[in-house]
Amino acid sequence: MLTRRHAIRLGMTTGAVGAVGAAGGLFKTLTAGGPATVPVAATAATAAEPFAVPLTVPPVLVPYRRTRHADYYRITTRRASAEILPGTRTDVLTYNGSFTGPTIRARTGRRTVVRHVNALDMPTSVHLHGGNNPVEHDGGMMDTIAPGRRRTYVYENRQPGATLWMHDHAHHMESEHVYRGLSGLYLLRDPDEDRLGLPSGKYDIPLVLRDADFDDDAAMVYTMDDAQNRTTILVNGRPWPYLEVEARKYRFRLVNSCNLRIFVLALSDGSATQHPVQQIGTDGGLLAAPAETPVLVLSPGERIDFVVDFSKYAPGTRLTLANMLGPGPTELVGQVMRFDIGERTPDRSRVPDTLATLPPLPKPTVERAFELNMDEPGTGGHQAYINGKTFDPDRIDTHVEWGSTEVWTVTNKSVTVPHNFHTHLVQFRILERDGQPPYPAETGWKDTVLLFPGQTAKLQLTFDSHRGVYPYHCHMIDHSAMGMMAQMKIA
Repeated sequence: MLTRRHAIRLGMTTGAVGAVGAAGGLFKTLTAGGPATVPVAATAATAAEPFAVPLTVPPVLVPYRRTRHADYYRITTRRASAEILPGTRTDVLTYNGSFTGPTIRARTGRRTVVRHVNALDMPTSVHLHGGNNPVEHDGGMMDTIAPGRRRTYVYENRQPGATLWMHDHAHHMESEHVYRGLSGLYLLRDPDEDRLGLPSGKYDIPLVLRDADFDDDAAMVYTMDDAQNRTTILVNGRPWPYLEVEARKYRFRLVNSCNLRIFVLALSDGSATQHPVQQIGTDGGLLAAPAETPVLVLSPGERIDFVVDFSKYAPGTRLTLANMLGPGPTELVGQVMRFDIGERTPDRSRVPDTLATLPPLPKPTVERAFELNMDEPGTGGHQAYINGKTFDPDRIDTHVEWGSTEVWTVTNKSVTVPHNFHTHLVQFRILERDGQPPYPAETGWKDTVLLFPGQTAKLQLTFDSHRGVYPYHCHMIDHSAMGMMAQMKIA
């Protein structure tokens, strides 16, 4: 998959390597998915032909009620049957019967009210990932909706525009629930962003990535912590789709909704030519300025907004969004989707040199350290830890003074396993990676940070919005279900 030669060719020896960790850990640990010569067992998934189905866009929910200050939605969590692999049906868990889940389009400063009905036979909890909300509307892991009951979440949207997403968070069940489909987009826009002139409307397209393991009957196979066998790559619920694009600029909102898979993505025409893109946003919203990059590095829970100007290519060109990271056979996990470029069309959109103003960082008053690790493969253990402890809902691990600014140093102490680190409620800024400044595409607001084995990231957080008890955890969500989660109390 990703070799040192590929990294050098893609310009990853400088900036992007900072994002994906020390080269040794990256190349040695995460390419262990098996080369293309490894036999692939024939299943319904392997019979699916790459680039044979068109990309579809998740449906946008229409409010059942609008007032001067709020939009009201209804969502039912229920089982459904979906055609994922062509000509087959797969049982999935859904919001409103949609796989991938539906999209809510919200506005900064305008309230969103969502009534969730749980029509499953198990508890659920809906977390707005990246949202700044009071505890009662955060969708915490123990704050669940019982089968047959309903719950109303209220989002004030007092934060910058960003690509957010909703997903199940019921502890010990969140891993399988998300894997089987319980997630959906929440796109928050604000007037400042609208005035920039970025590609919009039908030229602003979400790309929700997930992977799955299908058996011979096209049923999803779920096994805890199984990164190796989830080798069918889905985009918006479609296997290896294609998208016909006009030869103009497009904005793509990339969401990694996988449980475990990390992507290192690049546009490829099959040659050694680099095809850089402009990254314009990350988890918490727009970057201060566009960051041109040959690769997009995305761990579970992270989001990247990027722009591709297809007018640079001749009509008829086909570009593959290639993935250079395992695990899994290259012929399956080495490609994500394809862009088929059509004729040039008028394009008044632009990517300005200045996108957003990031406020200066306050002086921190507290420093803390967090270590992530889990039982290594082959040891027989199946638990994961933060600072040597598995999650206990009755324990407060970190006491935070409201209004304070802190620096958290987070280290992945695992020998062979990558992790990431996600905070509820607060967005943070990355100060350092292994003592070096973050590369440009990671300088914006973040709520999830990737850590390869042995890697350390230093984060700065300010706790000045809501009080209460919130979790922080690994968002390689199987790991959090195995115990890599803790709680902070802000008071």
